[in-house]
Amino acid sequence: MLKHRVIPTLLLKDGGLVKTRKFEKPQYVGDPVNAIRIFNEKEVDELTLLDIAASKQGREPDFALIEEVAGECFMPLTYGGGIKTLDQAVRIFRSGVEKICLQSLFFENLSIVRELVDSFGSQSIVVSVDVKRTFLGERRLYRSSKNSVLKGKAIESHLNDLMEVGVGEIILGSVDKDGTLSGPDIEIITLASRHLDIPLVALGGIASLSDMKLAVDAGANAVSAGAFFIFHGKRRAVLITYPNYGDLEKLFN
Repeated sequence: MLKHRVIPTLLLKDGGLVKTRKFEKPQYVGDPVNAIRIFNEKEVDELTLLDIAASKQGREPDFALIEEVAGECFMPLTYGGGIKTLDQAVRIFRSGVEKICLQSLFFENLSIVRELVDSFGSQSIVVSVDVKRTFLGERRLYRSSKNSVLKGKAIESHLNDLMEVGVGEIILGSVDKDGTLSGPDIEIITLASRHLDIPLVALGGIASLSDMKLAVDAGANAVSAGAFFIFHGKRRAVLITYPNYGDLEKLFN
């Protein structure tokens, strides 16, 4: 077991696996089930699967696909996208998913989030927090389902609210770093880690093992990435990879 988890994050859109850059222009990169089979072979410890279109389109999660993916996944799986009700969450957990990831629901119906925490336990409920820079360089909360920056709430206040509700983990995503392979946003990781007493997963910009170490040193409990595990070379050829387990052990010891 690694001291710090290293988690591939896969993005779904219309049943296919895609990769975005700064949350835009999703590029099709393959079949999600085939990708998960490859990650199984590479003995990945944990996997996150996010449907980036479900909430935007106002539709339910693709339960058939979730069940198929969970049936193939040999590692703990977190699913996010389109979850609005307790019944939907029950169905997802019954399919074999270990954790659900929320974002829009926290803004739309906080009482349901509390009910989910009470019903399944904090350890099963993850919230995605996305952050984007404004033209003035200020970091603001970003609501991905609406493609909009939230101007009326400070990041620190939002993190405090999440802890008060009782969620068990935060995935902190940097919109500006997404898919760029330009390194993590160390400043926002540091800021968030100082306000949280629950696990923080840093997502966005990871391009190397040293980037992972930088994120952990800044306060992240775990590191997640998408492009780093999916693309190879300057032309971003699709090639699914995962670091050697021994190299990751040395990195964090």
